[in-house]
Formats: sequence, structure tokens, C-alpha cells
Amino acid sequence: MGSYEPTRGTSSRGRQGLPLLMAICALLSGRTGAAGNSLPPAPDAAARSPTPAPVATGALRTASSPVALDPFFAGLEERALRILYPTAPLEREAAGFGPGGNSATPAPDAIGVLRDPYPAPSDVSRSVPLDPFFADLEERTLRILYPTAPLEREAAGFGPGGNSATPAPEAIGVLRDRYPVDDAAHSVPLDPFFADLEERTFRFFWETGNPRNGLIPDRFPTPSFASISAVGFGLTAYPIGVERGYISRQAARQRVLATLRFFAGEANQHGFFYHFIDMRSGARSNESEVSTVDTALLLAGMLFCQTYFDGDDPEEIEIRTLAEEIYRRVDWTWAQPRPPAVALAWTPEGGFAGLDWNGYNEAMLVYLLALGSPTHPVDEQAWTQWTSTYDKFWGTLYDQTYLSFAPLFGHQYTHVWVDFRGIQDSYMREHGLDYFENSRRATYAQRRYAIANPKQFQGYGKNVWGMSASDGPGPARESNLGGDRRFLRYAARGVALGRVVDDGTIAPTAAISSLPFAPEIVLPAALEMYHRFGSSIYSSYGFLDAFNASFPGPQSPPQPTLPGWVDQDYIGIDQGPILAMIENYRSALVWRVMHSNSYMREGLERAGFSGGWLEEPPLGPTPPPPGPPEQYPLVQNPLAAAAPLAQSPLAPTP
Repeated sequence: MGSYEPTRGTSSRGRQGLPLLMAICALLSGRTGAAGNSLPPAPDAAARSPTPAPVATGALRTASSPVALDPFFAGLEERALRILYPTAPLEREAAGFGPGGNSATPAPDAIGVLRDPYPAPSDVSRSVPLDPFFADLEERTLRILYPTAPLEREAAGFGPGGNSATPAPEAIGVLRDRYPVDDAAHSVPLDPFFADLEERTFRFFWETGNPRNGLIPDRFPTPSFASISAVGFGLTAYPIGVERGYISRQAARQRVLATLRFFAGEANQHGFFYHFIDMRSGARSNESEVSTVDTALLLAGMLFCQTYFDGDDPEEIEIRTLAEEIYRRVDWTWAQPRPPAVALAWTPEGGFAGLDWNGYNEAMLVYLLALGSPTHPVDEQAWTQWTSTYDKFWGTLYDQTYLSFAPLFGHQYTHVWVDFRGIQDSYMREHGLDYFENSRRATYAQRRYAIANPKQFQGYGKNVWGMSASDGPGPARESNLGGDRRFLRYAARGVALGRVVDDGTIAPTAAISSLPFAPEIVLPAALEMYHRFGSSIYSSYGFLDAFNASFPGPQSPPQPTLPGWVDQDYIGIDQGPILAMIENYRSALVWRVMHSNSYMREGLERAGFSGGWLEEPPLGPTPPPPGPPEQYPLVQNPLAAAAPLAQSPLAPTP
């Protein structure tokens, strides 16, 4: 795959845009004199790297007075850098895919709230935050000079005439539902920060994935094998990228086709795949298991693409054919050594794991896809068995009565693809709510736990909360208040009836992936974490996986805006729900498309679900005309009173 040199003409637009771009850049860097002439460089400037060193990363500063800027300017600087250095992560063949290849995306510590490479004193009291509008202004000016954005290289099927990888104007600024209506009161206003977060999170999948086979790394930038569940989230990401204007439909279907063609020939056990596989060859990695739930997450992404790509183009026909083939060959009954339950995993060394999927957790997706199979479906008693253990987890916790599961991902994963608003199975009918409302209550319970903060961890509060499966600073121990604190490594943290796993580690995905359920508390939480901690937790691809303000860090004394420990990685299965649930909140795209997937509908109906959209015929990927105002934003539970939305994302919340 080649690259191209962008045309650098002298059109009137370019002549008008260049001075404005230079002026903004000069203002940000503080390197100009009164007349706009460059100031002499600092004595050691020649010895410095073009990329700011970690110590210099943070808020942009001038030599005379510190000025902190919004992290949106980091994205602008990166985009400009990638114009000058076009060997972007997409151009794998040209740069050499894998650890040996160059990446034009700066290291995490070089992205976020920018700092001048010539550090100023550490007094941040004079910092001045700017509105994200200015980042948008600078980017738009840049696009005058170079209209083909960095994501869209020839590697993705684009040339100088390609579409912009930046969202179209209607998707920038105050965000609104992408299906416009005459009455703006039906729109969903959001802070522009969420446009930046959604695009950065999308780029995680687009830029770190292997374009030859579609595999997505389990984590990045730490060298990693691929995770098949991350691939499922990646497949879900590509149509979102099309709808938001990040990539063209052609580029998306080519990446989807590469993925499906690979898995059509990948080694499998009765249709199930190994959890972790090599990024290039697809060979089993890390002695991983054949995983039923991770295969289900992969299949959900495939079925979403099967329904979304509904055109007559030969590539779209092939997408539908391959997705059908891969889903049909999965023998769900093989994974039932103790029917009617489905086993967690199988390995060639030990056979089936001794545990089955019971209780309430992310495996709801496993049973729905197993029930909907057209070739090897499980018996309907499988759902009865699955729900028979619910009572162990039903109860009241932090004033919320709900079906509990400690980490929030269990309340989110299946909801990425299934719209549970207003549809109920037998268990939920008996308890007077639906699974959407159940997830809303789980979200509130975690927030109220953080407010109570029984273990007295630093940073917890009404707008800093959220535990899920994530990295952590451990293993380590620390004496505190006469006790002994234990910090975990990777763990499923959270609160549930009779179970609390909490070591002070916050995973931003926990709160943000609950956006459709409870925007009135999620919006301020995301903004608070972003503005309070800045570049220490927000980087190239959005929020780093986790942070811990209580873990002893390098700064002394501790600073409230610098967590003691911050993960250096992004994790694919945490990035995926962030992207998908932001989009489900904005436009319900994934939900609306999956309304028309016959296999998902069949699985839900065989599980006993009824009501809501299941009573209506399939709608196809194009949503219907907007409904009455009370349907917007898409957060109300039709079986309960709607929670009031905060007028401002930063307004006080209950």
C-alpha cells in the first residue's frame, strides 16, 4: 500500500487559511513576538526532540505566563504532525506492520493537555482553560489547506479526493442526533468533548488493527496478541465511523471483508474461536481457551455488519454471505457438556471448563445468540436455567433495587447490540422493570458507592466513579488508617450484593459506557475526569484504561490533579463499549440496525422477550422518522418515570 504527497497548491483558500493557522499555532506555543516574528529558540532547543518529552507534556505554556489549554489542542497538533509525517498507523505495508513499523501517533505521554517543550515553573494557578470550540476552529482551518484528513490514506482506499476523516460539520460542536428533524427540541445536545472522545476511540480500532486480517490488539501500545472480542467491537466501530464521517463506506467494508475472510478460514472448534490469537497469523496465543463469550462478542459485531451493509455492491453481498457462514457453523450444543447450560470455555489440554454460564453477567449475549442460531440452537430451557439463579443477585444496594453484578461491563456488553428498552422476559415482567432500567440502577449504585466511599479512597465523589474489569496498579500493599490496603493488577472491580472489589481504581469505561442508561450522571462524570486530570488520563485514543489516585505515585506531595497511578494502555474490550454506547446515546445506530437482525430477534423471542420494538416489524438500518419529544434523548425507560436531565452537563446532580 502506497502513500501520496498531498497537493500543496496556492489557492485563495490556502492563502487565506495559512496565516490564520500559523497565528493560532503561534498563540498556542507562545513562540512569537509582537509582530508575529519567531522568537529566538531557547539555548537547548537544538538538542530537543520534536516530540515533547514526558516531563514537558501537559498544558501549553509560554515563557512568560503559564496558559493551560483544553486537551482538544493535542488532537490538532497530532493531525498537523501527521500531515508532515504521513507514515500513519494505517500505512502498514509502507512502514512495516507490527512492532518494527513506525507510528505517527505520538506516545500517550505526548498527547492530551499540551505543554510547551520549554517548561515553565510548575505554578498552575494562572492556568487558563479554553473552550473546545477553538480546537474545532483550528482544525477546520487546517482542512482548508489539506482537505483529505490523515485517516484516509491510500492504504484505506483513498486518494487526494477522499472524504474527510473528521466528522461532517453537522457532527461537530454541539452534537445532535444524526437524523435531523425540523424541530431542534428533538435533538440531543452534548458537550463537544464527546465528539473528540468518540473519534479518538474510533481511531483506536482503525489505526491499531491489522488491515490485512482485521485483527485488533487486546491492548495498546504494549505489544499484544489479538483479542477476538476486541475484533467484535472493532466490527461494530466501522459502521459508526461511516455514519460519523470518519471513513468512507468503501473503506469500512474493505476492512470488514478482510476480517470476515480471515475468520472464515481461521482454526476453530465447532465454530468457536480461541480468545487470544497472534496479530498476524491468527495462531493460538498465550495458551488461551476457546471462549464461548468472546466468540459471542465477535459474532455480535459480525451480525451487526451483516445487517448494516445491506446494499447491492458485491462487497456488501460478500459481507452478508461470510457473516452468515461463520454464524451458522457455530455448534452451540457442542458447548453444553452439562445441558441446558453453556460452558465457559474449552482447551485442547483439559477439555471443557468445569463452570457454566449462570447468574447474571455478560453471558446473556451467549444465550441469545445460541437461541437464535438457525443451525445448532440450544433448547429454550437454557434461558430458563440461566435466569433460575437470578434471585441470588436480586436485592437492594445503595438505595437501588436491581439484579446485581459487580463490574459494570456485565450491565453493558449485551446492551451494545440489544435494545432492551421496553422489552421483557418472564423474570423482568415479574419484577416490574426491563434490563435497560436494571442497568440504569446498577450505574446509580456505583455512583452512590463512590459518594459514600467506605474505604476512603482518594478522588472518589459524585463525578469521579466507575469500576469495571480493568488494569490496576498492583500487585501491591499499603498500610492505611491502621489497616492494610491491597492493590490489584487486572481485576473485575465493582459492587454487588455480598461482593465488593475496590482498590481505588477508576476505569472511565465504566461510567461512559453507561451513557444511554443515565446521562444525567454520566455526562458530568466524563467531563469532570477529563477536566480534572487532563492529559494524565486522556491521550491519543481517548481515556487510558484506568487510574488510581490513592496509589503512591512519583509526585511528592500528592497533587489532586495527578493520579498516583495511570495505566499506559488502552484495552480493546473497554474501548468498544465507550464508542458504541456514545453512538447509541446520540443516534441509537447499533440498536436500530440490530432491530432488523432476524437472528437476534429470534433469540430474544425464544428467550421469552416481548413488548416494545419486538411487537413491530423489522425497520432496517435506516431509522424511522423521529417520534415525539419524550423519546429524546434515548434514555427513558418506558416502564418507569423518566429521570430528569441536567440542564448543563456540569450542573449539580443528585
